[in-house]
This record gives sequence, C-alpha cells and structure tokens, in this order.
Amino acid sequence: MYHFMLQSVYRGVRSYVLLMVLFLCVQEGYSQEQKAPSYPLITHTPYFSIWSNTDQLNESVTTHWSGTEQSLIGIVKVDGRFYRFLGREQGHFAAVAPTSEEAPYSVQYTEQEPGSGWNAPGFDDRNWKKGAAPFSDDRSVAKTFWDTDDLWVRRTFNVKGPVKGDLYLKINHDDNIDIYLNGNLVYHKIGWVNRMTYLELNKALRASLKEGKNVLAVHLRNTAGGRHLDLGISRKVPPPASQQVLKATQSNVEVKALQTVYDFKAGGVDLTVRFISPLLLKELDLMARPVSYITYAVKSNDGRQHDVKVYLGASSNIAVNESSQEVMANVVSNGALNMLQTGTTSQPVLAKKGDDLRIDWGYFYVGARKEMTTQFITRNQEEGIAGFTGNRAVGNQSGIRGKNLVLNTVLNMGKIGAAGKEQFMLLGYDELYSIQYFHNNLRPWWNKNGDKTFTAIMNEAAASYNTVVKKVNDFDKVIYGDAFRAGGAAYAKLCELVYRQSIAAHALVESPQKDLLFLSKENFSNGSINTVDLTYPSAPLFLAYNAALQKGMMNGIFYYSESGKWTKPFAAHDLGTYPLANGQTYGEDMPVEEAGNMIILMAAIARVDGNAGYARAHWKTLTTWADYLSRDGFDPANQLCTDDFAGHMARNVNLSAKAIMALRSYAMLAEMLGEKETARKYLALVKPMVPKWMELANDGDHYTLAFEKKGTWSQKYNLVWDKVLNFNLFPQSVYDKEIRFYLTKQQEYGLPLDSRKTYTKSDWIMWTATMTGNRGDFEKFIEPLYRYARETKSRVPMSDWHETTTGKQVGFQARSVVGGYFMKVLDQQLNKR
Repeated sequence: MYHFMLQSVYRGVRSYVLLMVLFLCVQEGYSQEQKAPSYPLITHTPYFSIWSNTDQLNESVTTHWSGTEQSLIGIVKVDGRFYRFLGREQGHFAAVAPTSEEAPYSVQYTEQEPGSGWNAPGFDDRNWKKGAAPFSDDRSVAKTFWDTDDLWVRRTFNVKGPVKGDLYLKINHDDNIDIYLNGNLVYHKIGWVNRMTYLELNKALRASLKEGKNVLAVHLRNTAGGRHLDLGISRKVPPPASQQVLKATQSNVEVKALQTVYDFKAGGVDLTVRFISPLLLKELDLMARPVSYITYAVKSNDGRQHDVKVYLGASSNIAVNESSQEVMANVVSNGALNMLQTGTTSQPVLAKKGDDLRIDWGYFYVGARKEMTTQFITRNQEEGIAGFTGNRAVGNQSGIRGKNLVLNTVLNMGKIGAAGKEQFMLLGYDELYSIQYFHNNLRPWWNKNGDKTFTAIMNEAAASYNTVVKKVNDFDKVIYGDAFRAGGAAYAKLCELVYRQSIAAHALVESPQKDLLFLSKENFSNGSINTVDLTYPSAPLFLAYNAALQKGMMNGIFYYSESGKWTKPFAAHDLGTYPLANGQTYGEDMPVEEAGNMIILMAAIARVDGNAGYARAHWKTLTTWADYLSRDGFDPANQLCTDDFAGHMARNVNLSAKAIMALRSYAMLAEMLGEKETARKYLALVKPMVPKWMELANDGDHYTLAFEKKGTWSQKYNLVWDKVLNFNLFPQSVYDKEIRFYLTKQQEYGLPLDSRKTYTKSDWIMWTATMTGNRGDFEKFIEPLYRYARETKSRVPMSDWHETTTGKQVGFQARSVVGGYFMKVLDQQLNKR
C-alpha cells in the first residue's frame, strides 16, 4: 500500500492531490471521532431533559441534566440473544442506618452550644431534646420543626455483622454541615444539597463504622434560605448480573443539531438508534411540542435473516423530583398508539422553585404504533428486563402505584434481512402548567388555550413522523452548513453540540397579555427565571434563526417595568426563580449590565427585522434605561456584571464598553424611528467616549481590566457589537491590539476570562473570536474550545465555565448561554463576511 502511494506521487500532481485528499479523509475519520462532555438524548425543557454522560451509550445510567438518574434501558433481541445498547442497570442501595423516607428514626438534639466533646461516642446527651427526622422549617415536611441558626444532632444506630459493598452517606441538608461518625469527621460542606443525595464516602465511613453501637453526630448551621436535615448510611448493592444480556458494540456516535445518532453491532444485525428532538426554531408549534422520537433502524450484517425485537424500559423517575415519591402508572392507549403514562400521585403543580429540582407534576408518556407493539408496567427495572428476556411481558395492567416503576415497550421488528426495517417510539411530557407568571399559572405553548389532550398530541406526532424527520434532517444541514461557512469544521461541531442544550433551557408559554414568553432557567447556577444576563449571551442563536424567540426573552422584562411592578431606572436582573416568574429574586441588581443588555439586543432585533417596530412599542422604557446609562454607564461604579462569580468591580472596562455599545444602539434605534434629534444627541454623547475609553484603559500592548489599573487585562467581548452591528466606533487598531495580546494568553483549553483567574467562559471566547476579521486567528480561539469539549473529564451537559489549564468544569452546566456560540454565524448572516 505504501509503495503504491509513493509510486503514485510521481505520476503527476493530480494523482498526488487525490491520494492526499483520501488519506486526509481517512485520518480525519480517526482523529475527529466525535466526543462530547455529555450526549443529548431527549431535550425539550428544563424539566424534560435526558442525557448520556459516557462515550458509549450502554456504559452509564442516563440522567437528567442535573445529574439525577432518569433511566432509559434499551435491549435488542436478535434471534435468541439479547444485547443492551442503551443505558445500564441502576445500582440499588440498602440501608445501614435508614433515612426517614426508609424507616422512622429519632435523635437527640439541641439548639444551644453543647460544649466540647459533643461529637464523641461517649458524650452524655440525656439532657438534649428528642425529635424525629426530618428536621425542617417547612411544617409540611417536618417531623421536628427547626427555625434557629444552629442545630446539633446525635443519632445512635446498631450494625449487625460485617457490612458488604461500598458505603454512601445518604443525606439532604440545608445549610452548612459537619458530620462525625464515632467521633471522626466524615463530611464537611459549606452550602446545601437541596435533595436526598448519595455521597460516595466509602473510605471515611468504613474507617469509622463498627459492629454494634455507632453514633452519628451532626452540627448544622443555617446561613441563608431554608433549613433541613435527614441523613443515614447506605451500602450499594450491584444489580443482579444477567447472563442473558450482552453488550452491543457501539461503532459510532454523531451529535447533530437536532438528533444524536448511534451505530451498534448486535450479533447478526447492525442497529442505528436516533434520538430526535425536533427543536425547529423556525416552527414554534413543532419546537414547543414536548415529544421526542427514538428510531430504531435494523439490518442484517451477515446475509441472513434474523428475528428482531427492540425493548425500551423507561423509569418513572423521569416524572419525580425525588425517587422516594410515589407514582401511578397507567395504560392510556388512544388512536393509532399504544401508550403508557406515569406521574406522581401527589401532583404538586408549580409548588417548588429552585435550581437542583426536577418536575414532580404532570405526566410522562411512552408510545409506539399499535401494530406489533407490546407494553407493560413493572415495579422495578429487573422485572421489566426479565419480562422481555423471559418473554413474560404482560400487557394492559393499569393503575399501578409504587416508586421507581418502569414503563416497558417492546417492538416486534419481525424478520430482518439486508434491506432492513425502521420503527420508532415516542417519549413525551405533559407539564399541565409550565410557568407561574405574576401569579397566573400558564399552560405550555402547545396547549396555551387548554383545548388539547396530550394523547392527541402524541398521535399527531406519530402521524407526522416522516414529515418531521425530513425537516429535522434538512435543518441539521442548515445549522452545520451555516456554522461551517462562518468558522470551519471544529466551530460547526461545537455549534451542533450546543444547539439543543440552549433551546431546552427555556419554557415557551403565552402571557395573559397574549405575548410570547420564552423563559430561560439559570441551570446549575441559581435557578433564576428569565435572567437578562443569560438572555444576552444566548441571543446569537435566536437572532440568527427566529427573532420572535429573542423578543420572547425580553417581553416579560418589559412588562415588569411597564406594569409598574419594577420601578428602577434600569432593567431587572430576572423575573423570579424557575418556574415562578413573580418578580426578581436575585439579591442584587446589575444596573449597567442589564440596561445595556436590553438596549443592545433591541438594536440587534431591529437589524434582523429590518425595522424598529419592536423598539417603538417599548420606547419610553428604552429611553429611561438609556438616560441611566448616559449618566452612569461609561465609568461604572462598584457593581456586578454578568460575570458575577468574579465579584464586584468598579471601573470595569468591558462593562464600560457595553454601555458605549448600548448608547450607540439607542442612537441607531432613534434614527430608525425618525427621532433625528435624539439620534444626534446620543451620537454626540457616545463618540467622545471612545478615545477616552482608549486612554483610560491603555496598558501598552493591550487594554486593562479596570480603568487605570495597569498590569491587568480582560476579554472585551462586549465590543463585538461594534463589528456585528456595523457601528465602527472603535478603530481597527483596538481590535488588532487586543487579539494579538489574547493569543499570547491562550491556555490548552482556551483563553482565560481575565487576568484574575485561569478559568474562562466559553461563550465569551466565541464573541471575542468574532471580533477578528482573520479566519486563521478565529480558528486559533476555536481549537482549544473544541479540545475542551472532546477531552474534559467533567461529564455533564456543556459547561460554559471551565478551567483553561485543566479543562475541568468550574461551575454551570446545561445553560442556555451556549447559544452565544452562534455569534460568528450571526455576524456572517448580517454582514456576509
């Protein structure tokens, strides 16, 4: 082969070029094998969102974006053999010291400082009070009410015989905590966990646990928000080994914008599995329909015919916040579909708000065409798998109550030859109500008028399958093609990876005023709803493909001000804590940040729309915000910006750049609306700011982090609008200087945010990279981010906040802000660069 290639080189340039292209294509196939931090499977809303966190689909339990297990198990039967291709069996836990949800228990406790030795096994706690767990300041869940700052607890339990399996601390605590086992510190945390959590502490627990009497001693200190304590110790019991079920061999995975595609070999057949969430931004009704398809395409790989069946086991945990919640599962077959449905028996609609929460109201559905389909409900995963492998599936059960139930669906594919066959299942979620908006409960967009049933929606999705899949395939090509032309192959793959994540971090509803609302959840951050400084970085994706959704992120903020509910001269930070949009809950304002964000985005919308009609409808509010920025924007006071995790800063140069961009945006809007005098006034105001900014921020070969703070630097990503909106306020020398400097600061996994730390925000890198007109320089910024996406050890939906030196997640995951990756696409669309 190599001799042939060498000979070919001398046969002429055309042959050489052809062989080199072929060689590079082969190399590309190996070197660019797709990897992702986490793989999107089902992606619709912050609540209906299921991911695989390993490169092999059958190596891990599938999870909600927050990391909580929401298991999907897939097995294909080929003749008499069974191959697992999706998920893996969940492990089980057995109580060593049960939590209150497993068995009632009481403790000794005090709310007064107990003195030294309180955590020792022999401490005399007879004068302490006695109370039952859980402890809480929420009377609806508390067995013992607790409302003081401090709580000391001692719990005695007995262990009989040796304990097998890895040990876990099972705990739900709020807030700061120290836990001792037989006098030894085994757990310390500043903060809280918000839900019952298994913490793998085998080494620490095993070193202190003993046969006979044991003592858990706990000090809990409340510093913010609620109070809660419930804890125990568990041992992990591995799932029973199934000699019948083998692992299918995964040969490929590809993440496209709207679908994730896996290829497997299972004995004598090849199996392609597609997880399709049709989030078509240009078609709101389809995008908002919370139904995903899983398609199974099977063909013989050995020239023979094979009997094939495909099994899916879906956990009822997809419909709970905590696995301890009781659910009911039912058969709800209707129309052309067999369907199973599950949801909690309590149905606490919109009763919880916060970040690390999953939905525990509404109903999860699994459906498939009635022909050759069997469905059954089981009380656990083992029963479901055994029912399939032992051909003991029993249909038509209904009204089953329990915990961790499984909805089982079997497709009989029949005889499969070289031509192959394809069938599909549907997974859907009916939230009933999605959002509370200023104390009005709003239905999801698909049922905004309350006149539709979810079974009808499932049937509609099934009937339109072929049409929808064609649209999905076509739009996948659009997303990849747009990104490839704008920024190259690596950039296009990053855009594909984050597309569904950004959209699925929102809920689409209609307000009582008939406005479209597209409300983000600040995932894995603080759970805020409709955060303006998430709307801002996520904007490029929605501006590029449907500006109505961008307006939907802003309508609620305008209503908040224009209704008189928010009276400050700048925009609010948020509308509440998801899913309750009843008014700002974030503890501090970001005046320049949020006012600047809203005005800039309004200008971007006007540029996309070709008119300023949306601005006209909110001109009075925009004017109030612009007046504020004209006074306080250029040299910002000590305040937070969107990078609030970095802390307060006065004279923030990048925040000043935002104010300048916003004031120029306001002038542009005034010009478009025929407000000539206002436009002249604001242009005259903003133009002198540029040389002053350059003077105050100058530090030789770059510009500083804060005005007149030499030896510092930062990404000036807010200046990107000067390019994208063609303001041309800043001379090219500013961009050239900054880009040259940034390229000297790049680390293995990206450009740090600024000189204070080595961490970065990947969405801002995309904006910074877009400021260069040089394709080579753009790709230099993209390559480390692509490396991060492929190599990070943080197996979570794309984190936008990571360490540039190690590629590890610092915080944040599954957030909408990755829509900001599309800034280069937006620039390309608006300016045909």
